[in-house]
Amino acid sequence: MGRLFGTDGVRGLANDDLTVELALDLAVAAAHVLGEAGAFAGHRPSAVVGRDPRASGEFLEAAVVAGLGSAGVDVWRAGVVPTPAVAHLTGATGADLGVVLSASHNPMPDNGVKFFARGGHKLDDAIEDAVELRLREPWQRPVGADVGRIRDLPDSTERYVDHLVASYPASVRRLDGLRVVVDCANGAAYAAVPAVLRRLGADVVALHAQPDGLNINAGCGSTHPQDLRAAVVAEQADAGFALDGDGDRCLGVDHTGELVDGDHLLAILAVAMRDAGVLRDDTVVATVMSNLGFVQAMERERIRVLRAAVGDRYVLAAMAAGGYVLGGEQSGHVVLAEHATTGDGVLTAVHVLARMAATGRPLADLAAVMTQLPQVLVNVPGVDKSRADTDPDVASAVAAAEAGLAGAGRVLLRPSGTEPLVRVMVEAPTAEQADAVARGLADVVEQALALR
Repeated sequence: MGRLFGTDGVRGLANDDLTVELALDLAVAAAHVLGEAGAFAGHRPSAVVGRDPRASGEFLEAAVVAGLGSAGVDVWRAGVVPTPAVAHLTGATGADLGVVLSASHNPMPDNGVKFFARGGHKLDDAIEDAVELRLREPWQRPVGADVGRIRDLPDSTERYVDHLVASYPASVRRLDGLRVVVDCANGAAYAAVPAVLRRLGADVVALHAQPDGLNINAGCGSTHPQDLRAAVVAEQADAGFALDGDGDRCLGVDHTGELVDGDHLLAILAVAMRDAGVLRDDTVVATVMSNLGFVQAMERERIRVLRAAVGDRYVLAAMAAGGYVLGGEQSGHVVLAEHATTGDGVLTAVHVLARMAATGRPLADLAAVMTQLPQVLVNVPGVDKSRADTDPDVASAVAAAEAGLAGAGRVLLRPSGTEPLVRVMVEAPTAEQADAVARGLADVVEQALALR
């Protein structure tokens, strides 16, 4: 059996891979592990629980709440709120842990359980491993007055909205006069993102903001931005933003309908924070998948790029280790550490719009700080991914490809964390060159790493 936790909690097909029993046991185990780590010392433990709108979240939330209560944890039930709202509320209420029922950008049948520690911070690998081990251990059940109590947190969305509005720079004019389209993915941010932007003065057009439990991420949101692109042009809007199902990632669209991905948004914010003198050590944390064009743009702006492994938890770890205040991923996870402990798509949109308001420049102009190199990703299935970094034939092919690119492109081989496949990523000055190099490398990987 492989590791239960993936890059962002425990995720799978709801009521199949992710059962009521597993959700309940995870909640109990997390309560015990965090308690033993000292988070519950000296006071009665409490937790904030939130979820996205998918139908399976209703019974999985009930299981998690039951598990926490049975372990002696008082629960604040926040209802349908974005993942970063749970992180914020965990810190703001002084709760000892937060739990989110969400599968982020995954299709509706999937769901997941992810945890935040005290202060709204994601768990590190060691704590997750300890939770897995605790799943198989007996425990002493509290009785009587020692069982946890369950209460609703009815103002959870309003508290989150207030927090985001308060993050808007005081020295920057409001968003009055800006027309903004937001695609809420029929997800957890359907109420929060329009409310925040309207409070800040924007004229907001909300798309896919009527979740019914079944339509989350269905042809919409950050993984399907086509409706947003069309709407921005049709509405003659200044910009558009697409969230994912749990609201922790964001992609942009400029007034012409062109997509502005996470690398561009990160570049815009890095330059803005550098200009304001608040970018710690003039450093931004990105991942190994960030486009080479982003790195080249930051070099021109004299901003250092620190690369982390793929996954916002690894970006967060690198930020924490160096005390850095900005990091993110090409997928649209952006972390503004002054205001959040995790990626927050609504917060990202707010601060990109603040940069537009402060400079008077359109999003397309701000995004032009970087030129994206064509990037081709080829998945090679059915191979021995454990040998990807050591096979001599693969190493030779990679070296030859890098020599052929002569510093104008990049090659990355990345074993999948969950499947028997290797991802071959190539960036080059032209799409044709990137595709040719990637296909050639994929052929070598397929032959050299074939399962025996």
